[in-house]
Amino acid sequence: MSEQDIATLIPPGYGRIGLPSRKSLASSAQQYKWLEQLYPPLFERVKAQVLDGKFQPIGGSWVENDANMPSGEALVRQFLFGQRYFESRFGKRCDTAWLPDSFGLTGALPQLIRGAGMKYFFTQKLSWNNINVFPHTTFNWVGIDGTQVLCHMTPVDTYTAQATVGDVNKGQTNHKNLESSQAALLVFGNGDGGGGPLAKMLENLRRIRAVTNTHRELPPVSMGRSVDEFFVELLAASNAGKTLPNWHGELYLEFHRGTYTSHGSIKKGNRHSEILLRDVEHVATLASLYKLHKNDYVYPKQRIDDSWEKVLLNQFHDVLPGSAIGMVYEDAEKLYAEVRQDGERLLEEAFTVLFPDSVAVTRNSNPKSFPSSGKLVGFNATFFRRSDLIEVPLVGAGAGLKSQVLQTSSDGKVGYAVMNSPGGGSLGTVCTPETGLHAQIFPVSVYTNGSDNFVLRNSTVQLTISKGRISSLLDVKLGRELIAQGSTGGLVIFEDRPNYWDAWDVECHHLETPKQLAFTNVSVVAQGPLRGSVRAEVKYDRSTIVVTISLDSITASVKENSRSLFHFDAVVDWHQRHEFLKFELPLDIHSNHATYETQFGHVHRPTHKNTTWDIAKFEVCGHKYADLSEYGYGVAILSESKYGFSCSGNLLCISLLRAATAPDAEQDQGEHRFSWAVMPHEGHFLESDVPAAAYIYNSPVRVRCVPNDGDASISALQAPFAVEGARNVFLETMKRGENDDHAADSGATTIVLRLYEAFGGHAQAKLRIASHLPVSKAYVTNLLEDDDTELNIMHTDDARGTCGFVRLDFRGFEVKTVKLVLQHTGILTSQPEGKRESWINIDRLSIF
Repeated sequence: MSEQDIATLIPPGYGRIGLPSRKSLASSAQQYKWLEQLYPPLFERVKAQVLDGKFQPIGGSWVENDANMPSGEALVRQFLFGQRYFESRFGKRCDTAWLPDSFGLTGALPQLIRGAGMKYFFTQKLSWNNINVFPHTTFNWVGIDGTQVLCHMTPVDTYTAQATVGDVNKGQTNHKNLESSQAALLVFGNGDGGGGPLAKMLENLRRIRAVTNTHRELPPVSMGRSVDEFFVELLAASNAGKTLPNWHGELYLEFHRGTYTSHGSIKKGNRHSEILLRDVEHVATLASLYKLHKNDYVYPKQRIDDSWEKVLLNQFHDVLPGSAIGMVYEDAEKLYAEVRQDGERLLEEAFTVLFPDSVAVTRNSNPKSFPSSGKLVGFNATFFRRSDLIEVPLVGAGAGLKSQVLQTSSDGKVGYAVMNSPGGGSLGTVCTPETGLHAQIFPVSVYTNGSDNFVLRNSTVQLTISKGRISSLLDVKLGRELIAQGSTGGLVIFEDRPNYWDAWDVECHHLETPKQLAFTNVSVVAQGPLRGSVRAEVKYDRSTIVVTISLDSITASVKENSRSLFHFDAVVDWHQRHEFLKFELPLDIHSNHATYETQFGHVHRPTHKNTTWDIAKFEVCGHKYADLSEYGYGVAILSESKYGFSCSGNLLCISLLRAATAPDAEQDQGEHRFSWAVMPHEGHFLESDVPAAAYIYNSPVRVRCVPNDGDASISALQAPFAVEGARNVFLETMKRGENDDHAADSGATTIVLRLYEAFGGHAQAKLRIASHLPVSKAYVTNLLEDDDTELNIMHTDDARGTCGFVRLDFRGFEVKTVKLVLQHTGILTSQPEGKRESWINIDRLSIF
């Protein structure tokens, strides 16, 4: 276990020398759990030291995670799992968050740190900035929502100090705000491989303390206190932080920018696992409450937690960033494969409870396994109304299934259908000629001159490929051209030779070596009317890139005036070394900043180079979208598994693949499959549907084939929750409460919901609770699900009965956790055993 000691450096005239006792600390609940499992006697010794106050668990998180790429919910789980572990083993939660080596820190963290019961934060990585010197040592870090946390960045600029005279002296000479805070933290011991503090380090500090008793050339050293005590004294000395400077927003590291792209398969595993586990919790929660067809179903909390622990482990700050050795990724890929296998199994078990005899429908499913005379439905695991174009396998399918598709592929193996879905937890249905087409369907056409000019068009947007490049992106409704005059979009590759750290870094000089790549062998593979597609190839050196570009007849969301997406699905056989592949769009849009999704919100970053701080952000991290907007219009790039973006002037880019050779000599070599999309939108980003569209783009509807006699069950499964009156508030997570006893029939049954404001403004939202959920109490809690404020549950009548609702007020980017307590342990049908007339008779739905 990696271990550090701490010492407090106190400049002359401040405080007194502490006792020469020693107190050690170690972070990461995962390390303690491994110790507990593999070396129980040693764990008991550590536990005794913790209880005796000589050893300090710190950080409150599962691992020292990357703080750029994990989703907001994943960061919540880092703290939730970490704090619950420390409390369960040592009887105490951590007060100080601890990420000394993470490669930049999202502006969402202050709110999450405080929501996890911590008040302080320690880091130091920004001392590695390669352009600007970060101006503060001790300061109030103010997050994107306005929450602040007391932060200290050790002026010694390392968390593995050797406790030398030079280290101690640097704690004073490199301190950047002595006028408001004079103490500094010396974190010493051998890390990055373990070893902890050595005897010679302690002897160094003993001698330095002796020197400072009679001389003032060095600051006094205080030993034996905890990090928490250090922060308590800082808080007192700074008048509760009032005399300290403030830093607003993200702590962007001007270094290691390549980590947003290195090891693409790991990035994909992370994103897909996060979304899969969100879906599992959603469906399993409904199955555990409704128990429609399996009364003994139990919410599989332990199995879900096991999968979450694997995902959280892979978010360690050298694994997810792609900067570990090759053997690490052999293990990481296995963990993601296990999460995928277990998650799909958990989903199938839960769907069996809700829809017996149903079968999952994917492009590769065997229709012969579908129920005879079955119908297609879709489970919407998001809380957005949506329309989806779904793929249906047709080889061996019956006439009933074929009648539900409106277009077939050129080889006849796959059909396309449009599915409309209401809010989360309810089922979508297929649009057929019998039911009529949805008003938001815009038939697609594909035109070509047969060689070097291809056009994908519907009545909202149009894209033209000419001579292998995207020469036009047109808003058809407005007649507005979006590609800058004289420019083209498409793939571009750069020479990528960083100065120091291969897998970690990409330097600004790579931008001086662009080489535009042209599509070749372009051919039409789908003519419409639901989907039009062209297939294009790029052969470059030893690599082959195949991209299918598609336009669907549906819009990106159901928002009025939404436009359709252009989908880019890539299969890449990648064998480059020290080259960087991107996709670029030169847009006829002017703005001084671009907008990128971050955890539970978004962040603006400059598109210009006015200052060195602006220049430094030539490659940045984003999650599901990056957007460039001006008054009246904007264009976004949506990402399915990529995190690296850039926007210089009007050139909006998404980073696709790198080719580093150290520390993993074979990084990213071989086949990759990934997707992105281009989304034009009328109105500025703040008026747009980009956040919702990106959410939907990353969350495919889960299609099932159900027996035709399941109509009543489909009707019964109305959306359990909906957010009304505030389109800027998103319902992110639905799960069972952490303290529910799932094995027992008694005890409280709780549902936990996580919501956040997505656009940066205030909101007054109404959380609507379906009439069939017997909610007796509702609370706003912290992230650890401690009861905080009880909410008043009001009632109103709707078509299905009397539903409840609670009012929730949000500030910009605020995250709220709501816990609902149910009166009863479940919802069942009262239908007797035996042959089913249908899956469930609504008139006989009862609550027990």
